[in-house]
Amino acid sequence: MTVSNLNAYDQGKQALKNLNVDDQLGLLWFVYTKLGNSITPAAPGASGSEIAQGLFNQVKALPHQEQLQAMRDIAAKANTQISREYGSLSPETKLAFWYFLAQGMETKTIIPVPSDYKLPQAGKDLLTKIEGLSFQEQIDFLRGAVLPMGAEPASGSQI
Repeated sequence: MTVSNLNAYDQGKQALKNLNVDDQLGLLWFVYTKLGNSITPAAPGASGSEIAQGLFNQVKALPHQEQLQAMRDIAAKANTQISREYGSLSPETKLAFWYFLAQGMETKTIIPVPSDYKLPQAGKDLLTKIEGLSFQEQIDFLRGAVLPMGAEPASGSQI
């Protein structure tokens, strides 16, 4: 099945599989910055915003290189505490978390994308595709992209 035959949610899930972790993070950054005006109302208004803000604050408290590693760990589903906490979030809370990260990157409280970073052609093609989607399809695409990220929460009282 080609990406064009899938709904927006499934396209989001499928699309990031073809990008390495850093390019997945780069694509999310570009999506949130380019489409921020339309996505902004959906993400922070989501139920669970306070939970997303709490996880964001944990990442924000880290040194910049550790912030980047935490984002990489989430994208790669690494078995770390922050990645497990992220994995336990609802889809809307995950969207809000990435929104807060993008906002933090703009204010430089979160490590910004390097100024010389270039999104690979596959990422550029995806960004163009996302820009052509309706608002609801953009949200569905993002939900599909960020939902599979994060490690499975640990059993018992451990996160």
